[in-house]
Amino acid sequence: MTSIRTLNASALAALQDFYHERDERQKKFSDLQKAAEDDFGQESSKEFSMEMFSEDWNASQFWYTDDTSVTLAQQLLENATSETRIAVVSAPSVYVQLKNLVQKITDPSKTPRITLFEFDDRFAIFKKDFVHYDLHQPLKLDSALKGQFDRIICDPPFLNEDCQTKTALTARWLARTWSSEIKVIVCTGERMADIIHRVYGKIGIQTTTFLPQHSKGLSNEFKCYSNFICNDWAFAVESSDN
Repeated sequence: MTSIRTLNASALAALQDFYHERDERQKKFSDLQKAAEDDFGQESSKEFSMEMFSEDWNASQFWYTDDTSVTLAQQLLENATSETRIAVVSAPSVYVQLKNLVQKITDPSKTPRITLFEFDDRFAIFKKDFVHYDLHQPLKLDSALKGQFDRIICDPPFLNEDCQTKTALTARWLARTWSSEIKVIVCTGERMADIIHRVYGKIGIQTTTFLPQHSKGLSNEFKCYSNFICNDWAFAVESSDN
């Protein structure tokens, strides 16, 4: 095994940068934990960042770019009121930007309630909003949450039919109504289109022109599926070959 002493200068510098970035990330997360102990208190005016949370590729964690997360968050907040409830299922980078945007709303009557459904317990620091969610048990949730949400965004972590179907089952269970009256966004791989159109068909979901981007890139082409159009996307024209 090559020791650190035998590394050339460029390799050693890269290793030192890696440890520095890791230590910086751990410090930011530690600061966030301390702020959370007091329910964020004065820290609530600070912007949150996904840089505080490292990705675990083995758990299929791939964070969106800030631009993508902000765009999705803005559409979930459009014309929201204090009566609006937003469910974020397996999309923590969108939740973080929702958190940042909501902090800037000064009118309580326009401040919605947001709930993050997420397997990664690091996000439990957002204790008022966090619900532990295991997609393998899609309905193992507090019954008080059933039928409570007007707007839902899902990013199923795995590109297979079982994961997509179970996530859709959760979304349907959370939805206040399973009709075109609810706003739903699903971001997942292009090859999941047929499944998405099938399991969300009743609410009118379609492929959109918006292409979600990931901060560290992703080999699989991602698409945004939704049952509404807006300033940021239209419905895509489907190929006749599909």
